[in-house]
Amino acid sequence: MTLSEILNIEQYSLAAAEKQPALTRLLEEKHQWHLASCPEYKDINQALFRGESTIEDIAAMPFLPVSAFKNHELKSIPAEEVLKVLHSSGTTGQAVSRIFLNKETAQLQSLALSKIVGHVLGRERLPMLIIDSKAVFANKQSYSARGAGILGLSVFGKQHTYALNEAFELDEQVLHDFLEKYDGQPMFIFGFTFMVWLYLYQARISRKYDLSKAVLIHSGGWKKLTEMAVDNATFRAALQEKYGIRNMYNFYGMIEQTGSVFLENSKGYLHCPNFADVIIRDPKDFSVLPPGREGLIQVVSVLPQSYPGHSLLTEDIGMIMGEDDASNGWKGKYFKISGRAKKAELRGCSDTFKSR
Repeated sequence: MTLSEILNIEQYSLAAAEKQPALTRLLEEKHQWHLASCPEYKDINQALFRGESTIEDIAAMPFLPVSAFKNHELKSIPAEEVLKVLHSSGTTGQAVSRIFLNKETAQLQSLALSKIVGHVLGRERLPMLIIDSKAVFANKQSYSARGAGILGLSVFGKQHTYALNEAFELDEQVLHDFLEKYDGQPMFIFGFTFMVWLYLYQARISRKYDLSKAVLIHSGGWKKLTEMAVDNATFRAALQEKYGIRNMYNFYGMIEQTGSVFLENSKGYLHCPNFADVIIRDPKDFSVLPPGREGLIQVVSVLPQSYPGHSLLTEDIGMIMGEDDASNGWKGKYFKISGRAKKAELRGCSDTFKSR
């Protein structure tokens, strides 16, 4: 199965027996490409995996810790082919990831995202309410994770309306006008989870607004909400009570693998699309753990061509909950995230990495 075929067939349609060998071959091709095209990746592979280059299955795929992109400039294309540079979010003074995209990789990411989002939004573009401010695009050449997320999903909406003003406060008049214009119609709401909570749910409003026709897609910032004792169930119940929103989809993704989105399935778990997968590794020795065992999440994707982001060890802890048996008929693994790893659990390969 080619990359084009795995992207263009119906997503969530490949069971393990067909998906695993197809992904293994495509990931092996990506691995060899990046070894030949990115000297830094080759050096890291030599340091962490002693240069092993033959991949028999996905679990044997060498990986980079996501911190790699904060400490090194990793790209597999000449500088003149760089179309844009994405930056992860980070607090002041903190190193951020830099992801170098060329036209080909950007197009692959857009296509992959469209195949996933189309499952919950349908084929028609819907009026889109964005729970953010246009101020997020202050730098046109270099986008933050939030800006990249908004741009990536905005292609699935029309009449894009930003609900927050430049001070990042809910503009109730904008919300009122949007709902009055599209009264009774299906609509698409997108925002980062913590912003939806803080600036939509917790906003002081003068009247009740009906968003029952909306599909809400959201992601990111769960750490902040966990500190406020807000979990996914609380989030869903609160938004439904205040605004009538029933169709809500959390997703897991990262700027280091833009386009490879793990969307919430009917069981409330995060689901792998055809072109991506997850592996759970023991933080102590990085061995592969079976379903039901909690460990570090490794994400693999066949999309990254301009940078070696095809196999990444994240700083998140989670476990695989099942495979090929979701109640909505989706094939593939599904998993849940428990939280962030403690620094001690990340010491292994990260220390090897930083020493280079």
